[in-house]
Amino acid sequence: MPPWTAANVPNLTGRSVIVTGSNSGLGYESALQFARHGASVTLAVRDTTKGDRAAAAMLASAASIEVHVGQLDVSDLDSVRAFAQSWSSDHPQGLDLLINNAGIMATPQRKSAQGFEMQLATNHLGHFALTGLLFPALVAVPNSRVVNVSSLAHRMVKGFNFQDPMGTKKYRAWGAYGQSKLANLLFTSEFARRLELGDYSVGVMAAHPGFSATNLQGEASKMRGNSVEFRVTTLMNSVIAQSAEMGALPILFAATAPGLPNDSYVGPADKWQTRGYPTLVDRTDAAKDALSARRLWDWSEEITGVSYPF
Repeated sequence: MPPWTAANVPNLTGRSVIVTGSNSGLGYESALQFARHGASVTLAVRDTTKGDRAAAAMLASAASIEVHVGQLDVSDLDSVRAFAQSWSSDHPQGLDLLINNAGIMATPQRKSAQGFEMQLATNHLGHFALTGLLFPALVAVPNSRVVNVSSLAHRMVKGFNFQDPMGTKKYRAWGAYGQSKLANLLFTSEFARRLELGDYSVGVMAAHPGFSATNLQGEASKMRGNSVEFRVTTLMNSVIAQSAEMGALPILFAATAPGLPNDSYVGPADKWQTRGYPTLVDRTDAAKDALSARRLWDWSEEITGVSYPF
């Protein structure tokens, strides 16, 4: 069979899509392809000026597309609530696709607006809350889907640290990132289990881009003030990494490929899952731990104040 590419994305005319963190990188490339295939796409971004520029660039490449910009700081639960309420009010027909893509990577220790460790707040808790708040909109559309964007970095941790989830006692930038990406997979698995028990038609998948050239790596090294790491990262992105367009393919596959079972995990097809066309891939045993997934779900509902109506 020929490799799966963006040309395999089906006609999405009449479908509504939200992509978080979509002013650049994987989010931009994913949103662009959804729009080119007919969807009405909302770029859910923290900086609407950058979002407007991204929308303008998309329109310049394909003038007939429908793209909108919404303000969303996924690390801030107040912003998450405001965005979900506004979007749902403006789109009573419901939501077809939610792409939980926004993320930060290996940043210095910081706290979110609610006092949570920033990587966990951005990469997991904000998206957990956003999905819960948009759940009625997802249920309103038959066979809607959620895609949580994880990472190979979930392999960096042996399990979710429930004793010190915010890294208060000991913070390691890469460890915190790996934990947040593990949380994406545990969230996906437990969400899939609850959807099946509730007999919902909503689908939930996970995807990762392999090693793709985006601004995530460079931004993290700049924040840490590590100029050597920044130069090395820039070189690796230009020489080794695959393009953001290729990195977006697992996301597009997870969002649109027909017949995928819930809790599917999609990544690049090469031996190390770093490059290549999308295929179903495996995850670590820690990411398959059903008890941890249920425990993380309950903790996430408690700490965000967002309860799913199962």
